[in-house]
Amino acid sequence: VSREMKDQVATVQVTRAWSGPGLDDPDRVALQVGLAVLGGLSSSRLDNTLVRSEQTAVSVSAELYPFEHTSWILAMVDVKPGVDRTKAEAGLLREIDRLVDQGPTADELQRAATSWIGAEIEAMERVGDMSGKGATLAEGQLYRGDPAAYRADLAAVAALTPDRVRDALAKWLRRPPFTLAVVPGERTEIGDSMGGWGDTPPALPQTVQSPQTVQKSVKSAEPLVTKGPKRAIPDVAPVKDLVLPRIEHARLSNGIPVQLMRRTAVPKVLVGLEFDAGYSADAQERHGVQSLMLDLLDEGTTTRNSIQQGVQSLMLDLLDEGTTTRSSIQIAEQQERLGAQISATATLDASIVMLDALKPNLPLSLDLFADVVRNPAFAPGEVARLRDQRLAEIAQNLSSPTGLAAEVLNPAIFGPSHPYGVPTGGLGRADVVRQVDSPLLRQEHARWFRPDLAAITVVGDVTLEETLPLLEQAFGAWAAPAEPAPRKSLDAAVAEQQARIIVIDRPNSPQSVIAAGKALAMRGGDPDISADLANEVIASGFLSRLNMDLRETKGWSYGVGSAVTRPVGPRVFTVRTSVQSDRTGDALRLMLAQMKAFPAKEPVNEAEANRVTEGNIRGLPNRYETNGQVLAALAQNRRLGRPDDWDATLASRIRAVDAKALDAAAARWLQPDDMVFVVVGDRRLIAPQLKGIGLPVEYRTLGATTTDDGPKP
Repeated sequence: VSREMKDQVATVQVTRAWSGPGLDDPDRVALQVGLAVLGGLSSSRLDNTLVRSEQTAVSVSAELYPFEHTSWILAMVDVKPGVDRTKAEAGLLREIDRLVDQGPTADELQRAATSWIGAEIEAMERVGDMSGKGATLAEGQLYRGDPAAYRADLAAVAALTPDRVRDALAKWLRRPPFTLAVVPGERTEIGDSMGGWGDTPPALPQTVQSPQTVQKSVKSAEPLVTKGPKRAIPDVAPVKDLVLPRIEHARLSNGIPVQLMRRTAVPKVLVGLEFDAGYSADAQERHGVQSLMLDLLDEGTTTRNSIQQGVQSLMLDLLDEGTTTRSSIQIAEQQERLGAQISATATLDASIVMLDALKPNLPLSLDLFADVVRNPAFAPGEVARLRDQRLAEIAQNLSSPTGLAAEVLNPAIFGPSHPYGVPTGGLGRADVVRQVDSPLLRQEHARWFRPDLAAITVVGDVTLEETLPLLEQAFGAWAAPAEPAPRKSLDAAVAEQQARIIVIDRPNSPQSVIAAGKALAMRGGDPDISADLANEVIASGFLSRLNMDLRETKGWSYGVGSAVTRPVGPRVFTVRTSVQSDRTGDALRLMLAQMKAFPAKEPVNEAEANRVTEGNIRGLPNRYETNGQVLAALAQNRRLGRPDDWDATLASRIRAVDAKALDAAAARWLQPDDMVFVVVGDRRLIAPQLKGIGLPVEYRTLGATTTDDGPKP
């Protein structure tokens, strides 16, 4: 069966789907590994052929989603814009058929199995969660009668042969699939017509017994449950400060600082190499060129910050796409053989390259890691391919209401002069990304990836004595350039804060996305935590005031979230939600009223104060459950200049915040004065609802801005 749907999307997505075996079926593990070879590994058949070689797709995947009695098998391809969909589909079918006919090679099987086992080991860091120890034991007991069933899976993976995987693929993928294509166009279907809740046929008529008959039968029946003796609910024990392993410090011979915390729960090691860059660094690149480009582009709503943005994150995306000695495929294959993962990401303040390694393979993994960080090739072919993928990602982001809101909010808050006045996420502008080439990326890498801007954090089953020589060998001889290191101007002036509503017109949107925010006159290194806790009272968490009102009482939204961010520079208070379109104005009025009422009319009550203090304290162990969580905390503490005992003493600091401090923080930091409210939705429905709110309104579409308060003609 084949089906096509039109929707407000930027790229064509084709999915082939089959039903698959249940959890306890002997084919399940073989299929999971085989599908990883097809489209799950970084060096998968679909990636190497459709994305890297033929370049007919910007994204591919293949995976099995197992359930008790059956599974979903999905193979998906996002077609590269400008490529004939039938060509990409033909490539997808060809690779499926080739793998089904021939099976995987021994090397592909070994790489897929090692990656699979590495992921299983990592999942065991967690006690709870959907894939942690508790869920793993419970799933084995419930569905397979054995809490240790995961051991059988590990043994099954280790025993797989190429022929066994080929046979499982042939058995399940030779059956007719369901093919779904989602293509750009005007939406013609709505959820109400797609089946599901409410479309079942009327129930058969039933004989209704009188209340007297029911009562008589209940009295005469044997009791179904025998009551035991009454038991008292146990007292909740107090939670003391956390006991965390000691943080050790050292420096490499070239001055790179190293901090390490040893944790032995699983035989894995995380290494984070962080540079003082991030996508806020894009705002400092060649301002003269940016303003010239701005004039030439004639984009009325563009700021200078956003014109260069995207180079930093695109450079990071290309780090593992080839070095001067290894191709992108060789890098992917070596990672998989080692059971390692190298990833790179840009946050607002930092450019971070991460290594996730199995302990026995740490030396070889670090060698590969150092090559990726220090010697990227930025080959023209790889740059062109990743550039096209980024352009498709930008287009998809701009077709999403949440993506549109993220594009507008930070520039509206900070203005063009501050490094933080860049859209969230760092994707950049399509106009700029189209012009990015290898020389520009090499320049970007040389400028920001240097040892005097670097810091290393290590967390895992390893000692400082074991790790330091390996890090010295990998990075110790790396010399800083002669020119001074670049610096971001985080003390630059923030745009004058003005309360207003910015409406981004997105016709036919069934919901309105609301993203509000304002810059605060405090920085991330400020030790005061009262604003963070007061934020949980107003809109962060299920029991927060705004979520309970908008979702539970009014039923206009599925949920509300908020944050008081902690970057190195100025902090930001943000509130985000999605509401049904016809309640956009009502939701804005409610949000404004609730924020103004806290604490003027509704100070924090005892239950709220207890929830955000004691509730947070009892949740602290979950914040430091995995190596990744601990590494992120240590890196942030270093970035913000916090002491080593910050996390270990956090419980005491939270407990010291009382209701008075929460009210004071809300009055000082969380008021809606000067907040920018970005609303993405259908202007025709939204505009009439904004009358009388009392805030100036801007209406924007891509490339145009108006300031009238009336509905769109």
